[in-house]
Amino acid sequence: MNEHKEKILSVCNAICKGTLMETLDITYIDVGENFLLARMPVTPRVHQPDGVLHGGASVALAESVGSAASYVFLDGKEFFVRGIEIAANHVKSVKEGYVYARASMLHKGRTTQLWEIKITNEEGDLISNCKLTTIALPRK
Repeated sequence: MNEHKEKILSVCNAICKGTLMETLDITYIDVGENFLLARMPVTPRVHQPDGVLHGGASVALAESVGSAASYVFLDGKEFFVRGIEIAANHVKSVKEGYVYARASMLHKGRTTQLWEIKITNEEGDLISNCKLTTIALPRK
């Protein structure tokens, strides 16, 4: 299982080169039977003007992890995955350290999938709770 897990994480991290995920320094760090986990450093690069994590950076993290999870848990070679709706509730601010986003599948339909992405700080406190709907479109 560890070898399989490392391969999945390696692929997820490799496809981020030259993308927003690389710009935000998002790294995929764990995968399990029904979840994908990533982390992002909280630095001035992702702050809003008053020095705390920008909600838009949190949403970008959530959509990145949820979409990557769809790619992992669906056959990414057979489907294009696109986010079609995202909602976020930001409940706590963070100024530094890392935030962790864990995408868990709530619904796996043939066409649409529903993900819950919980973003936490290093102490495990909830920072944002997000819901992402993705769509799987067949590659032709």
